[in-house]
Amino acid sequence: MKLKITTLALGAVMAAGPVMADLVFPSLSYRTGPYAAGGIPFADGYADYFTLLNERDGGIGGVPTRVLECETGYNTEKGVECYESTKGEGSLVYQPLSTGITYQLIPKTTADDIPMHTMGYGRTSAKNGAVFSHTFNYPANYWDGASGAVNYLLEVNDGDISGKKIALVYHNSAYGKEPIRTLEGLAEKHGFELLLLPVDHPGQEQKSQWLQIRRERPDNVLMWGWGVMNQVAVQEAVNIRYPMENFIGIWWSGSENDVIAAGDGANGYKALTFHNVGSDFPVFDDIQQYVVDTGKAAGAGDQIGTVLYNRGLYAAMLAAEAAKTAQEIHGTADITPAMMRDGMEALDMNADKMAALGMPNFGPAFSVSCENHGGPALVGVTQWDASAQTWSLISDFKPTDAEILAPLIAEDSAAYAAEAGIEPQC
Repeated sequence: MKLKITTLALGAVMAAGPVMADLVFPSLSYRTGPYAAGGIPFADGYADYFTLLNERDGGIGGVPTRVLECETGYNTEKGVECYESTKGEGSLVYQPLSTGITYQLIPKTTADDIPMHTMGYGRTSAKNGAVFSHTFNYPANYWDGASGAVNYLLEVNDGDISGKKIALVYHNSAYGKEPIRTLEGLAEKHGFELLLLPVDHPGQEQKSQWLQIRRERPDNVLMWGWGVMNQVAVQEAVNIRYPMENFIGIWWSGSENDVIAAGDGANGYKALTFHNVGSDFPVFDDIQQYVVDTGKAAGAGDQIGTVLYNRGLYAAMLAAEAAKTAQEIHGTADITPAMMRDGMEALDMNADKMAALGMPNFGPAFSVSCENHGGPALVGVTQWDASAQTWSLISDFKPTDAEILAPLIAEDSAAYAAEAGIEPQC
């Protein structure tokens, strides 16, 4: 049985103990390559939050944190190399920021007893913690995103999208293909026609896809893109005068990088999200004071409050809170990766905790369990205002379609368990 102790008792344990090693949080970043524009602000937000904890709080539970950054260039082989070269450093949790890297690391992290957090990406069926013991994808996954987009379209069409045509413009990779089976199930349920339009890496050539959209005239376009693909798609949509309010991207297609280049033409474009936007949160005042003003920011400090900086910050915050939970569970501040896994599985992010962290309503309240490594499946919608150069949250975080998603997750995770010889644990 795991030891449960109070925060006060934990403090006494730490005060009496020896000087401890840093808590290591590897960052598989990509500051180079075709996806660097997205990788840089995420990596900056991730690093800056841990710097804030060190400078303001003395680390986590009195132990300093250390971000161990390794450049992957969004290349799967390099990502695996980064993992192998850093796992021996006491790395507590991996955030690959790549679906391709994630698929390669699932068996490796499981065998090495190191948790992995694929927040909003990766293998969707990893939500089933009974099979994927070391992989977590809270608070939402790609199938949630597909369902969230359809639910939003239902909402703005008085609950009826039968007979409508919805196109999916997607990165022709494991990442881009993730939502297809969900959308196929939702198309059958709601009676809409699904048009699939793959775009090859890195996504600079899309004219044929958008000419097809001009011919087919879909009622809505959904996009699963990343990097330059998003910018090109938004510009191509502008070129054919596609109504931007009918164009919705997944959360990796909804940053400032994706819309600014298209100028006023991008106004009204929408994107899904699982966290809030902007810099109107108390935590950013602390980042300014303890990180930026002291010259310790990972970047130039000009990305704070942007979508992908916030996402990196959010990922770091969830990792830090899981580490605190692990410390409390095990009665030690010097946690191991295996203990970190336990903390992630017991994570409870309620509204009071978020407010105390200076991040009220920054993301949905949720808890994790052995059975559910994916959280509450709540998805919001944001919209771009070109004149103000800002994203706004235009929808609350709302539930997705468990009737469609739960059987898909059960089927896919059962197939993986059979293939890998895994006996479900809970």
